[in-house]
Amino acid sequence: MLLSHHLGALAWAIPWFVVPLVVAIRARQSESLDDESPTPPTPASLVSVVIPARNEARNIGDCLRTVLDSTYPALEVIVVDDHSTDDTRAIATRIASDDPRVHVIANPDLPPDWFGKQWACQNGAANAHGDILIFVDADTRLAPDLITRSVNAMLRTNADLFTVAGRQEMHSFWEKLVQPQIFAVLAARYGGAERVNRSRRATDKIANGQYLMIRRTAYDALGGHALVKHHVAEDLMLAQRYFASGRTTVMMLGRDQLSTRMYTSLHELIAGWGKNIFAAGRDAVPFGTIGQIMFPITLPLPAVTQLAPLVVLLLAALGILGTGALVWSATCTIAMLLAWIGVYIFEKMNPIYALCFPLGAATYLYIVIAATARGSSVAWKGRQYVSTTVR
Repeated sequence: MLLSHHLGALAWAIPWFVVPLVVAIRARQSESLDDESPTPPTPASLVSVVIPARNEARNIGDCLRTVLDSTYPALEVIVVDDHSTDDTRAIATRIASDDPRVHVIANPDLPPDWFGKQWACQNGAANAHGDILIFVDADTRLAPDLITRSVNAMLRTNADLFTVAGRQEMHSFWEKLVQPQIFAVLAARYGGAERVNRSRRATDKIANGQYLMIRRTAYDALGGHALVKHHVAEDLMLAQRYFASGRTTVMMLGRDQLSTRMYTSLHELIAGWGKNIFAAGRDAVPFGTIGQIMFPITLPLPAVTQLAPLVVLLLAALGILGTGALVWSATCTIAMLLAWIGVYIFEKMNPIYALCFPLGAATYLYIVIAATARGSSVAWKGRQYVSTTVR
């Protein structure tokens, strides 16, 4: 009877082994820019790189230098200074004085119904002359062959919207705990780039606003960033809207070509993901009204499924729960620890961080609860917004 009881507990722990394995398999299904030619096409059409920048003094210089080191021969770069109060404009202007490919413009005052990034991108595009627009975040770093390979990939796939999923830089303790939690959730939701590309459902489309390429003809035909001016995750919504309009959207992996350090502290992690995870996450929910109703319930589940076995394990260790609960919770905990060790090894980080996965899960849960409580209200870089979800 005791053996049967323990076998039952082990059976209930199977999902904690299977789900991470399935997520890992789905996430690995991605085409890579490594397979694209590093030789520029002939002739090489003009490409315009638009960099919206609001208080990006710590990033703009390095970002610009990596863009300008590109092997792509026909390039212009437009930095949109979005009312920065630091040295962003001065740094960009200094670089522009040494390289005629760089132009620095001041973003006009923000209209009441626009998000700041979309408004800066719209005005940057209005000053661009290229046949292909590339919107690049200031916290990104580009390998010299990134633009060349991605232009070749865009032309080969005949994409109207092309995006690259790069490598996320994680250096501080909190980055190494929280970022893997978030990206594990994204991997579970979307799978790899090939799954995103093959899907016939608009809500399964996603793009990376850190590096987003759009054909000029398609951009103008669909109204530019005005198409998504009041959505907090403009990249995700651009991919959905372009696909829904019959345009071709393509995502590829470029871990060796693109890197980004999104946030550098716990405060930035909470603020940054807090603005996206609920207000933007609603736009990625499938199954219509039912999905929207269930979303506040399903969003915390990744953290709950990690923390619940630990709570049960503690109660069982204290003798409050029986041996069956002890076997189940200990087995689930081992499964999660092994899964996180795999994640950290894949990301080439010290697997000892896997031992801290409960703290990462708890932080994720806090971000989710706080973001859900705020609902559509979003605060970012000194501005207040209300994100709209429209189907």
